[in-house]
Amino acid sequence: MKKHNYSAGPCILPQEVFEKSAQAILNFNNSGLSLLEISHRSKDFVAVMDEARAIVLELLGLEGKGYQALFLAGGASLEFLMVPYNLLKEGGKAAYLDTGTWAAAAIKEAQSFGNTTIVASSKEENYNHIPKGYTVPADADYFHCTSNNTIFGTQMKEFPSLDMPIVCDMSSDIFSRQLDFSKFDIIYAGAQKNMGPAGTTLVVIKEEVLGKNGRNIPSMLDYAKHIKAESMYNTPPVFPIYASLLTLQWLKNLGGIAAIEKINNAKAALLYAEIDRNPLFKGAAAVEDRSNMNATFLLNDEVHAATFDAMWKAAGISGLPGHRSVGGYRASMYNALPLESVQVLVDVMKELEKSIQIPALSN
Repeated sequence: MKKHNYSAGPCILPQEVFEKSAQAILNFNNSGLSLLEISHRSKDFVAVMDEARAIVLELLGLEGKGYQALFLAGGASLEFLMVPYNLLKEGGKAAYLDTGTWAAAAIKEAQSFGNTTIVASSKEENYNHIPKGYTVPADADYFHCTSNNTIFGTQMKEFPSLDMPIVCDMSSDIFSRQLDFSKFDIIYAGAQKNMGPAGTTLVVIKEEVLGKNGRNIPSMLDYAKHIKAESMYNTPPVFPIYASLLTLQWLKNLGGIAAIEKINNAKAALLYAEIDRNPLFKGAAAVEDRSNMNATFLLNDEVHAATFDAMWKAAGISGLPGHRSVGGYRASMYNALPLESVQVLVDVMKELEKSIQIPALSN
């Protein structure tokens, strides 16, 4: 039976990426060696790294605009630490928007470095919306936000225009929609949502924002050193970077971000329409802030949970349970999830509605 993978991450990837990655593990570039055993300094892998870094800037529309792309290790969680190390001045101030668990984790790291202002938070409402109308202190060294919140199913639809560096954690919606990416000075994203397997993190940096905070930065945490070493300051995670390159090639061949955005909009519209139509379900996030990547929803009556769970499992659906912070269900609709899989889920939701309706009494 075909599986419909709604996992929040590590998540679904294009089938061709699995196939090409598997072949590379057996015999990379007809070298007679596995991708897992080649030197990261070899000609073949240097070519992979160079192409991966270049295609990132191409897809984001940042070529020739003073940006560098890096593939690092440590996940987005390490970037929570690296951002203040590289941008927050001694005695300076950082500004953060608190929209979910990962935003809160980033704030915690910044607070260990110095004055950290939370400009707005939706924590008291269990992060069910994106705060609006907040003011960012003009004297902040940078502003940090999280574009999409996997756990709570919210997504920023607008970003502020500020006279300071803007940093964005795009781990769960990178390459999924068109934005003016030049508005951001640092973008980072764990690969395991929309780009590749777990094990590498994409960081896109506008070089001019670096080297201004006066800190003595440990070498492994210094973006400038990684840029100078062309993302090979230390041994990079070879396999995740190669699989990420394959995924980015797939996206480019599909038509790039503009093309995948249309598909993602169609998937989200299909599922949210059913959530709103079906009397058995309700959305967990504010309608205006609903994520196109992670749709969170609940049963209006938990008495139907066992039946619904059995039905979606029988349909080949995987990874649907919601995070314990929200409960209910979370349908992660990353780039590689086909519209067909969303239709399967919608059909199951409709079947549940039919199965519990009380038949009309006859005369």
